[in-house]
Amino acid sequence: MRVRSVLVAVGVLLMGYAVVGGSADPDLKPAGVLLFLAGVLAGHDLVWMVVLLAGGAAVARCVPRRHRPVARAAAISAAALTVVAVPLVLGFGRPPDNPSVLPLPYGRNLAAVLLLVAGAALAAGLTADRRHRSAADRGRGQPAADRKQSERPGGSGPPPAGR
Repeated sequence: MRVRSVLVAVGVLLMGYAVVGGSADPDLKPAGVLLFLAGVLAGHDLVWMVVLLAGGAAVARCVPRRHRPVARAAAISAAALTVVAVPLVLGFGRPPDNPSVLPLPYGRNLAAVLLLVAGAALAAGLTADRRHRSAADRGRGQPAADRKQSERPGGSGPPPAGR
């Protein structure tokens, strides 16, 4: 709880600094700032959150329970990276007479980063599977290969003593 209080206090101080700094700007147009903030709020709540909720529901329907947190984190990361990179991939702001403005192969780089996200999710999923299997083996006591025939369900045990 103490960490949360410190983070809230730091956030409030940073927002206060931004408001004071923005208010001191002589070119500030409050109506433009309010319009921008309304657009950001609408874009976040009406578009981004709807997409994330729909993606989370799709993950819940298609992915096994133990893999859902990893799949959701990977999907959210991939979506955020893609949203940020799309203007660069499409070349918005690139003047035709100056090729040095956006000089990198942004499409290839986005694909590489998305592959890294997918690889990390796959590695985390395999780790979860390995943990799940080892926990299941521990829950049964011994691995099935180490059990005697008499301990296996339906197996015949040694003959009773005295026969």
